[in-house]
Amino acid sequence: MDTKLLRGLGTALITPFNEDKSIDFEALALLLEKQITGGADYLVVLGTTAEAATINDNEKQQIIQFVRNKVAGRLPLVLGMGGNCTESLCHNLQQQDLSGFDAILSVCPYYNKPTQEGLFRHFSAVAQASPIPVILYNVPGRTGVNMLPETVIRLHDAYPKQIIGIKEASGNMEQIVQLIRMREQDVRRQHMLVISGDDAIAHPLMQEGANGLISVASNAFTEDFREIVHNTYGKAAQLQEQYRRLIYLLFKEGNPAGIKTVLALQGLIKNSLRLPLVENSTAMQAQIAAIIAAL
Repeated sequence: MDTKLLRGLGTALITPFNEDKSIDFEALALLLEKQITGGADYLVVLGTTAEAATINDNEKQQIIQFVRNKVAGRLPLVLGMGGNCTESLCHNLQQQDLSGFDAILSVCPYYNKPTQEGLFRHFSAVAQASPIPVILYNVPGRTGVNMLPETVIRLHDAYPKQIIGIKEASGNMEQIVQLIRMREQDVRRQHMLVISGDDAIAHPLMQEGANGLISVASNAFTEDFREIVHNTYGKAAQLQEQYRRLIYLLFKEGNPAGIKTVLALQGLIKNSLRLPLVENSTAMQAQIAAIIAAL
């Protein structure tokens, strides 16, 4: 595929819930239109921010079909499909209707804590099973394992048409820049995507050669985070600093509690999460509200 489709700003969509914890499809429709009109380059469906771990299989299929129908080809779509059982994940990849989706985003196996060789073999199996390209997702804070640049390069070199890049959310600037430099060492890797998975370091990573950001904050502030990524008007550094405190608060009591507080304050959703996640504390909601008022 042309990886240019997945460069720029990708929004990691939340899943809006009603007060009874059922999926709020009316709010989801509004959120999708906000992303399209606000200039997101693509959307990530059923990732970590979507609370996918608490959404059952039937609901996932409803969300997939709803998003596919509402977006109707107006933006590229990426579907979160990961797991810590390689055999089950590969089976699901072969069974899932992926029409309308351009790639999957597949997180490192969590809890098992595989070695680098285990990660290589897991994603080799995923690459061979998936009918569409794969974006790796490294987020050691959640999975307990850090996929090293050497493993990422080894996977891409082994499956260049299938493993097209990585969402890097280690928060380790040195590691991510090392990966970018390793990509630059071989012209055959020029289409490999290195995508920031951290709103807080998006602009500096773009300056180092990253290909974009998969953002949580862009659920609510799509236009500003598009500018942070694209720097169309030369305001990226200013906006990155402007949002620094808010980004910190968004994640202080866990994701997506913070961004759901913001979206509820904007009147777009109900502030509802599924257990074991809970809404932000009253004090945190007040802090977030004060910062938004200042913005």
